[in-house]
Amino acid sequence: MLIEIALALATSVIGLPAAEVSGAPAIEFHSIVTSDSPSPFVGPVVDTTGSLGTATFSARTLTSLASMPADSIPQFFASRPGAIEQILASPPPAQEVALWWGDLASDSQVALESASPQLLGNLEGVPYTIRDVSNRTVLDETIVELTAVVDSDAGRAVQQSARQQLNMLSSISESLAFDRAAPERTLITLDVTGQGKAAIVLGDLNEADYVSFLVPGMFFTIEGQMSYWADAADALYCEQQEWLDYFEAQSVFTRNETVATVAWIGYDTPNLTNVGAIDNANQGRDTLAQAIIGLQALRGSDQPYIAVVAHSYGTTAAMMALSEYDFDIDALAMVGSPGSPAKSVDDLHVRNGNVFVGEAAWDPIPNSSYFGADPGTESFGAQSLGVGGAFDVVTKQSLAGSVGHNEYFTPGSESMRNFALLCIGRSDLVIPEHAPAVERAFGSLAGPSS
Repeated sequence: MLIEIALALATSVIGLPAAEVSGAPAIEFHSIVTSDSPSPFVGPVVDTTGSLGTATFSARTLTSLASMPADSIPQFFASRPGAIEQILASPPPAQEVALWWGDLASDSQVALESASPQLLGNLEGVPYTIRDVSNRTVLDETIVELTAVVDSDAGRAVQQSARQQLNMLSSISESLAFDRAAPERTLITLDVTGQGKAAIVLGDLNEADYVSFLVPGMFFTIEGQMSYWADAADALYCEQQEWLDYFEAQSVFTRNETVATVAWIGYDTPNLTNVGAIDNANQGRDTLAQAIIGLQALRGSDQPYIAVVAHSYGTTAAMMALSEYDFDIDALAMVGSPGSPAKSVDDLHVRNGNVFVGEAAWDPIPNSSYFGADPGTESFGAQSLGVGGAFDVVTKQSLAGSVGHNEYFTPGSESMRNFALLCIGRSDLVIPEHAPAVERAFGSLAGPSS
């Protein structure tokens, strides 16, 4: 049955998958703060069996980089071609990385930006401006290299592989484009291998009062959906900002609150070949948790309101991250969910139980409980998020309904309106799906909270 549903969904995008879930691996981290760090080492730490202590390796490598002369950094990475991948596979805590980066001498920072842009671009705790520049450098250089291969006399198979990878990276490059009237876009995650990974931010993560992560599900690839996902993040950004402007106009106080949305494809979403495995959700759990913890580490005492909007298989990864890692967010919206090991809202680290679930008509994924408890059931304890269409008495506009598995992020829809309000702390104005028709139409008449 699962394969049949997946085949039907594969003609569009998104989806579900998997089975048994294992817990997040326990990792022992070692401090890399340069003022209180272990003595530097010369090379990778590998035991005689070939098993790599990656957490220790990562911490000690960064410590070693902080203590060596800046002009030795390029040679360090040149002699250890696998060091960057090993660090990123098991990075130190973001807070430690932030302190490490802040303690680095300016010439060492410059040397690292030049010698290892792949590392700095994807290491949580490094400032986002540095990550953006580093990732764009890797993106541009890789596109140049692949173009040269496509234009060379290499074999057909080599050229075809390069062409496919080039198409994937070009979709990221095109998604980064924006006009002056739109929010600035930054690239804070980039993996140029395989099906690729990327996270594009609309707005300023350093200053935004509200930050939303959009987490996709099955069949979402960089090549096929990066542009669509960035556009969805842009639409959500604009709707959130419009609501904030509306509330400010109704108040005697000037707040000038801002938002940032993250078009996040930070894990390998599953396809028909691995629809029955949980491995992709484990990866999504870890990388999403690291991204949010990284944001919280960089924002310090100025924490934003953080929301996650997850779809399909992405809801499984998100609930695993929010139940198996020790950090809190402010709101969670889930649509088209196949369930997760979390049994109820109480298992999720979401403040005030601020969890909402939407299910569109003719969506075959909700109620399947394929990965565990169905968040749409009454026993789970989540609140209803309307997606079927309604009338917004504030804007005097009809809100489109979502049908099937892939219409939740359509601009002008009830689901997008509800996402926007939830993501700026106005869950009191979210229209529930099963309320009486009059209540659904006039539920948003309540004035903004003080």
